Amino acid sequence: MIKKIAILGSTGSIGSSLIDIISKDKKKFKIILLTANQNDKKLINQAKLLNVKNLIITDKKKFNKLKKNKNNFNLFNDFKSLNKILKNKVDYVMCAITGIEGLLPTYNCIKHTKNIAIANKESLICAWDILEKEMKKHNTQFIPIDSEHFSLWSAIKLKYKKNIEKLYITASGGPFYKLPINKFINIKIKDAINHPNWRMGKKISIDSATMMNKVFEVIEARNIFEVHINKINILIHTNSYIHAMVKFNNAVSKIILHDTDMKIPIFNSIYQNKKYFKRTSDIDLKILNNLNLKEPDLKKFPLIKILKKIPPFNSLFETVIITINDFLVDLFLKKKISFVSISKIFFLEISNKEFQKYRNIRPKNLDEILELKNFVQKRLTSRYI
Repeated sequence: MIKKIAILGSTGSIGSSLIDIISKDKKKFKIILLTANQNDKKLINQAKLLNVKNLIITDKKKFNKLKKNKNNFNLFNDFKSLNKILKNKVDYVMCAITGIEGLLPTYNCIKHTKNIAIANKESLICAWDILEKEMKKHNTQFIPIDSEHFSLWSAIKLKYKKNIEKLYITASGGPFYKLPINKFINIKIKDAINHPNWRMGKKISIDSATMMNKVFEVIEARNIFEVHINKINILIHTNSYIHAMVKFNNAVSKIILHDTDMKIPIFNSIYQNKKYFKRTSDIDLKILNNLNLKEPDLKKFPLIKILKKIPPFNSLFETVIITINDFLVDLFLKKKISFVSISKIFFLEISNKEFQKYRNIRPKNLDEILELKNFVQKRLTSRYI
């Protein structure tokens, strides 16, 4: 049976990896929708490659440019058109739009698909309770795409969440794991985006360098697997070969490993059938025999300490955290603050009373989350720009 698919954020790294997988097996898939923000050339090339008729490009200038050209595509400028495009439930939607801008499209796609693969961290961190309620309402299966969470999800399956005793998420340590702390003051942008194991965009590379990405992943795991945040540990594993471990309450533990290739969780998210296999290299015994797992150095990576302040339930405080971090990373990339200032200003801001009050407030709807994001941004802008 041919699978009908929609890809939100098809021109980014996750979307492009999925396109590459599908293009090698075109007969099994029919792509109903592709979306992008600004990369119109790549979007058109993807559409031609896979014979896709429906395209959303959210940048107004790029949309108008494409509209002027003669083409056979159904072009849309926003996600309000989803009801027109996805009239019947598709088999699979990949949500790979980066940033909090991906929250609303992710939510709106749930009712249109049988399976939703989410790579958008902000959605899972800020609005998990809202998304989960909507998925249950429409009987939509959720699949996490982050390598750590996909590993845990594949090992646990959600029906065994109650059997979890402890979760372990691994971190490469980023580019500064071995750098002496007295040299952190001299860190430049080119150093921070030079990840040793993964090729990623600038923003996520900075989050990896500060290890804020692991803070986010712990919060995601708390939400997805309903585990208290104190039962989720971060371990440094410089090879990025082991992605996660789970200890069950029956004394059995599982270690999930695979090569540093995001196509592996993406492939398995779309091929949920044992008849299809992805050929990879043999298990690397050299790495397994030299794991050298360690707890992270909190003096080098102080942002990890924020986990002690995270409530045990999905709250609006997570939106505050994401917005502050996004703002500070942007300042660093614009050379307006130093690398070490990211953590210093971060802790100064989250201790502010006007932000602390959100620790005990659960999000009621997406508008509340988006309004809070705008409020925090305005406050920060008034103080630092």
